[in-house]
Amino acid sequence: MAVVYTVAVKNARLSAVVTQIGTTGVLEIGTTGMATILATINLGNPAGTVTSGVLTFSGFPRSDTSADNSGTAAAARIRTASGGTDIVTGLTVGLSGTDIILDSVDITAGQTVTINSASITHA
Repeated sequence: MAVVYTVAVKNARLSAVVTQIGTTGVLEIGTTGMATILATINLGNPAGTVTSGVLTFSGFPRSDTSADNSGTAAAARIRTASGGTDIVTGLTVGLSGTDIILDSVDITAGQTVTINSASITHA
């Protein structure tokens, strides 16, 4: 039998994520396995709001005006700061139907990378 959390527990867990992200949190977009960081985008303070088991990140769209490297976006993670501690890993990226919605998954160093929206749904 699968583990099932109440909405209250889901919300508490996701609210703890927002707290851990803190005031300097960033969203990093990377290639498969985060082997290469393509772009880093600052998150809001607070990073988002939690309702009905979903953490919806605030203030999107957001952009990195100069991508760090070239490659195909395949993963994302949230850290406490650029070079900081991982808070959430294994996020999916794409043009739709993923945790992180990008304007393009094909990224070239120096280009502007825009994230149109971002959310995490608790299982």
